[in-house]
Amino acid sequence: MASFLSKLFGFSGGSNADSAAPSGKTETYGDCLIRATPKREGAQFRLAGSIEREVDGVVRVRTFIRADLFSSEPDVVDATLRKAHQIIDQHGPSLFADDAVSRQV
Repeated sequence: MASFLSKLFGFSGGSNADSAAPSGKTETYGDCLIRATPKREGAQFRLAGSIEREVDGVVRVRTFIRADLFSSEPDVVDATLRKAHQIIDQHGPSLFADDAVSRQV
């Protein structure tokens, strides 16, 4: 009974498997590496990922999380890759023009 109540109220003490990223997928687009890292939220997955590019010998990372929720992991991975393509196309070279090693977009 205590175990059930602990899990119900989020006091399991174990790993946070529900919020951990599923396996995801990587893809190269232009000179960027896209990582689809959807976040599990209960029975659904939130669209999330990162875009990486090496600039002057330093790997710069741009992460993104969107409000979109999907019921299947393959659907959210496909949507994440499409969203990353859109971000890269819209921002162009300015996506990595600042000196920040990592930031949200």
